[in-house]
Amino acid sequence: MKLYRPIFFIFQSITIGLAIAFLIVVWKPGLLDDGKKIVAFIENPPATRAPQSPGPVSYADAVADAAPAVVNIYTSKTVTTHNPLLEDPLFRHFFGEFFRDTPRSRQETSLGSGVIVSQQGYILTNNHVVAEADGIEVALHDGRTTRGKLVGTDPETDLAVIKIELSSLPIITLGNSDQLRVGDVVLAIGNPFGVGQTVTQGIVSATGRSQLGLSTFENFIQTDAAINPGNSGGALISAGGELIGINTAIFSRSGGSQGIGFAIPVNLARGVMPQIIEHGHVSRGWMGVEIQELTAELAESFGLGKQQGIIIAGVLKQGPADRAGLRPGDIITEIHGHPLHDARTALNIITQTKPGQRINIKGLRNQEPFELEAVVSERPVQNTE
Repeated sequence: MKLYRPIFFIFQSITIGLAIAFLIVVWKPGLLDDGKKIVAFIENPPATRAPQSPGPVSYADAVADAAPAVVNIYTSKTVTTHNPLLEDPLFRHFFGEFFRDTPRSRQETSLGSGVIVSQQGYILTNNHVVAEADGIEVALHDGRTTRGKLVGTDPETDLAVIKIELSSLPIITLGNSDQLRVGDVVLAIGNPFGVGQTVTQGIVSATGRSQLGLSTFENFIQTDAAINPGNSGGALISAGGELIGINTAIFSRSGGSQGIGFAIPVNLARGVMPQIIEHGHVSRGWMGVEIQELTAELAESFGLGKQQGIIIAGVLKQGPADRAGLRPGDIITEIHGHPLHDARTALNIITQTKPGQRINIKGLRNQEPFELEAVVSERPVQNTE
C-alpha cells in the first residue's frame, strides 16, 4: 500500500497541473504571450472571370492591313525675314535712313504623316502638319508620290483633310475609339524623323486626356507607343489593324519620345472630317459666354448644397447668351436636359448644337432657380496658331 501512495500523488499532481494550465489558456491567455505578434490573413477566393484568349505572338497581320494606307507628307512654305535691327524702334529712329530693309525669302520644309480614309483620295492628318504650307507632297507606301490639295482644316481639334488624285488607293478600316480600355495594345505607324515608315508598339495609358493646351477640344488617347517628330498625323491602330486615333503630340523634355504620346480619337475625327470635306471648315454652336468651373469653395460661398454646374463669368454684349437673358454670376446646372458637372461638358454640348437651334437652360440666380431659352449662333473661326 505504501508503494502505490507516491504513484497516486504523482498522478494527482499532473492532473491538477493540467487543470490549472487549461484554466490559464482559457481565461488568461495573455500570461503565456511571449511578445510575438501573430497576424492572420483571410484570403478571398479567386475572382471568377471568363477565360481570355492569349494575345497574338505577332502583330504583322494588323500592320499589313493598316500600313499601306499610312502616307508620308512633305510640306514646304516660303518664309520672309527682315533685318532684325530695324525692328528696334530706337535703332530705326537714329539709323533707319542709313539702312534699307531688304526682305529675304527662304523655303522651309517639314514632314509628317497622314492616313488614307476613302477611295476618293481623302487623307486625314493634323492641322499643324499642313498649316500655312505652300506645297504638299504625299508619298505612298507603295512608292508612288503625288501633289496633295488642302481641302480644309480645323485648328480647334488640330485636324486637317487633304486630297490626292490617284487610283487604286489602299484605305484603312475605321475602328471605335469609345471602346478603348486602358491596357489595350496599340501600334503607332508614321514617318518619324523622316527615316521612313516605322511601327512602334505600346498600350493605351489613359483615355479622355484634356487640359493639355494642345487644342481647344481635347479628348486625347494617351499611349506609351513611341511617337516622335514626323509621326504627327499618322495612324494609331488597334491590335486588329483598325484606326483608333490620329497621332498628334508627345510630352518630352528632350524632343524625343519618353513614353507619353497623345492621339486624337477616331470618333472625334468622324464628326469633324465630313464637315471639312463639305464646307472646308467645321460649323459649331456658340453662346458668347465665358464660363468658370464651380469648385467646392465657390459652391459653399454661393450657399449651394452640392457642387454641380458652372458659373457664367462673362457675357458678350448682344451675343446669344446676352439676348437670352443670362448674366455674369449665374450658375448653370443643366443645358438641354444634360446635367453639367464641369466646363468641358458645357462646351461640348454647346459646340455640338447646330447654329440656329434653340436650347433650354436651367440654373440658379441669387440662389433662386430660373429657366430660359437661347438661340445658338455659329462659333466664330478660332485661330490656335
